[in-house]
Amino acid sequence: MINFLISILARLLIPISRIFMYIFFGIMASMIWLLEFLKLDKLPEPAKMILKMFFWGALMTLPVFAVEFGGDFVITKINLPPLVISILYWFLIIAFVEEFFKYLVVRVKILKNPVFDEPTDAMIYMIVAALGFAALENILYLLPPTGQIFSLNELFVRSAVIGFFRFVGATLLHALCSGLVGYFLVFSIDENKRERGIIVLGLFLATLLHGTYNFFIMEVEPPLGLIVPVIILLGLSLFVILGFKKLKKIKSICITR
Repeated sequence: MINFLISILARLLIPISRIFMYIFFGIMASMIWLLEFLKLDKLPEPAKMILKMFFWGALMTLPVFAVEFGGDFVITKINLPPLVISILYWFLIIAFVEEFFKYLVVRVKILKNPVFDEPTDAMIYMIVAALGFAALENILYLLPPTGQIFSLNELFVRSAVIGFFRFVGATLLHALCSGLVGYFLVFSIDENKRERGIIVLGLFLATLLHGTYNFFIMEVEPPLGLIVPVIILLGLSLFVILGFKKLKKIKSICITR
């Protein structure tokens, strides 16, 4: 993580003209999914609020990277077996931190706003914040390795390929995991149920699935290293679709202000 952050700072010193290419491919993946997920909302949300939450989600990558940087530094100093360190890294430092901060954006910025008035809003705004987070994360991952210089043609092909794989992988994963948290968020703020602790279950499940996806993608050889992540994406997609259908049947949402 330390080397990754240092390389990001170094790679920012590149011609401005090329930055627009990174921004385009980085944001494009998030925007395509955003338009698709918004179709699941029965009553469209204000465009201004959607953009606001997308922005706040993107901005949240900064504290997330700072926490991940610190967490990575700590576990590398602990004398633990490599497998334990890997599990702590992917599940706690990466998955939990990212899922918690994406949830925190919605909790702080929109939860008590008057526009948050339908059950499906919880899933929508969680997904929007997640896609904002993924957009900036994509841009950072698209930056070329330190010291490497690509021609514009090579840069275009590289950005398109990486952008595509993050579109079908990491970007979708962020949206789906946050959609899952949003589903549990609905029932945690229902005044009739008073089951506020249920959000902990939502964050736990999102962290477990997010961490498992990352662990198998990065640490396990194919075919199992690909099969498990695909199953997770398909399972989460089904859950989110069914979750929207169920929440649409709930007439209103009560929020303690």
